[in-house]
Amino acid sequence: MTKVQVRELVFEKFIGRDEIDNAVQKVADRINRDYEGKNPLLLAILNGAFIFASDLMRKITIPCEISFVKFASYSGTMTTSTIKELIGVDENLKDRHIIIVEDIVDTGITMDKLIQDVKEKNPAGVKVACFCFKPEAFQKNFTIDYIGLEIPNDFIVGYGLDYNGNGRNLPDIYKVVK
Repeated sequence: MTKVQVRELVFEKFIGRDEIDNAVQKVADRINRDYEGKNPLLLAILNGAFIFASDLMRKITIPCEISFVKFASYSGTMTTSTIKELIGVDENLKDRHIIIVEDIVDTGITMDKLIQDVKEKNPAGVKVACFCFKPEAFQKNFTIDYIGLEIPNDFIVGYGLDYNGNGRNLPDIYKVVK
């Protein structure tokens, strides 16, 4: 499909499955190398990162574990400055190597809050892995250690990313037609 409609918006194909798979493999390869001999805990952010986290876990060849948190910061196609924690960290993070897994980092507001929350639990280290990064929208100062793809500041759906809860199931990524 070259175009899809999600609710009232039309989207055009932007990133295909092969490019998605290659980007996930690139992130997994770096994690495998960086965490050899360790047992990192992947802390995936729901709902969007569940597909990326699942694909990433299958490509990671070192021992690792996964847990999930859930935050809300979007309203429609716009990010807000308000972050609601819906499911918090319930793992013991002390002295653990943590990799926060996110589908997309745009402004960085949600990720910045989560990084601070995780650091308060005294982990051995905290790194960030995101599938898509929007450098034009980024407003914070933290490092994104593992980036699948850098993309322009377009609104996208598919591969776990949604528009008001719809479009996550699309196997490719689509950007909104303006």
